[in-house]
Amino acid sequence: MSKEASEEQIPYERAREELVEVVRALEAGGLTLEESLALWEKGEQLATTCQAWLDGARERLDAVLEADEG
Repeated sequence: MSKEASEEQIPYERAREELVEVVRALEAGGLTLEESLALWEKGEQLATTCQAWLDGARERLDAVLEADEG
């Protein structure tokens, strides 16, 4: 399983909490450039995971609404 695939498996709430921690760490500063870049990349992955969860939820909601209309 790729790292990207494993990131998508974590629950939305956990991905969001981890993303908040990444942002806090970046905002606090005091990191090396390499540490900052690594955190930025992790944050990008977490944001993608959160967006995938939200997109999936929107698709499910749209499907239910379409079924109710039909």
